[in-house]
Amino acid sequence: MSHVKLYIPGPVEVSPATYAAMSAPMMGHRGKGFVDLYAEIQPKLQALFGTKQQVFLSTSSAWGVMEGSIRNLVKKKVLNCCNGAFSDKWFDVSKRCGKEAEAYQVEWGQPVMADEIDKRLATGEFDALTFIHNETSTGVLSPIAEIAALKKKYPDVMFITDSVSGFTTVPVNFDELGIDVLLTGSQKAFALPPGLALFAASAAAMKRAETIDDRGYYFDFIEFRANGEKSMTPSTPCISLIYGLKHQLNQMLTEGLDNRYARHARLNGMVHEWVRRNGFEFFAPEGYRSKSLTCVANNKGIDVAAFIANLKRDHSLIIDGGYGKLKGKTFRISNMGDETDESITALIGALDDALSKL
Repeated sequence: MSHVKLYIPGPVEVSPATYAAMSAPMMGHRGKGFVDLYAEIQPKLQALFGTKQQVFLSTSSAWGVMEGSIRNLVKKKVLNCCNGAFSDKWFDVSKRCGKEAEAYQVEWGQPVMADEIDKRLATGEFDALTFIHNETSTGVLSPIAEIAALKKKYPDVMFITDSVSGFTTVPVNFDELGIDVLLTGSQKAFALPPGLALFAASAAAMKRAETIDDRGYYFDFIEFRANGEKSMTPSTPCISLIYGLKHQLNQMLTEGLDNRYARHARLNGMVHEWVRRNGFEFFAPEGYRSKSLTCVANNKGIDVAAFIANLKRDHSLIIDGGYGKLKGKTFRISNMGDETDESITALIGALDDALSKL
């Protein structure tokens, strides 16, 4: 099957070196080999998350941990901050878990703002908050530090943050932010196949979870903690993905996190220059644009499906159209993961060619 290179916002391109690392021999997940593997990567994960807490591995998409956070941490009522398809879905998940929930609804394409959250938390109705740092459907990067600062004012509210498509493209330091859950997934900037979620939870989150009777089993935070202390996972882990994770962690730390953030900003800027040069507009406002992907507003009214088809046919690469209600109104271009100046330069040349053929 011919290879079509991925510039969609996830899954992103996986390198041959990562696939090679994933082909290491299988092992028993309750044996010393796995314990050693888990123990080896744990301090590297802590460095990446900026935490002294355990970083847990879940064989699931990030949605598993998103639902798990609701089940483990909400006793009274949760405030779901909604400004795109995935954050909107979290509100639905909260209700399906049988929790009292309220949506702070923001127009798609706009950021979630701390002052508006403050107004709602001030009512005293809520004991949990969900927030998506980088909304993949709209390319909006909301101000995580400003929102996290509210934790000091509302210490009894659990601050649950999804940074699935933002993590490792911009600094997100768990302990410094003081939030309660930070979760992400393997198929975005980690440049791994889907199937692995990673998360850190605060001591306060664990204390809250201990008081919840119906937190389930598969995503029970207390089970994660108990097994993590033994360098194990509660259920059967995706061992091949963890081999790949070890490889990618080594690559990230060798590059250096500050260099990694700078590379993502530079590549993102190259895509932004293409957007401006071709007369398109950005769907997200200035100052709140993702560094991992660009959501382009189709103000020129091009045939987005034909544009994407041209790229796939002539250049064996693919970008993504608008998500959900934004179909035809936007298109999205990823620069996250292992991309380089050379690969993004080649992408831009392909974008120019495909656009010229419309």
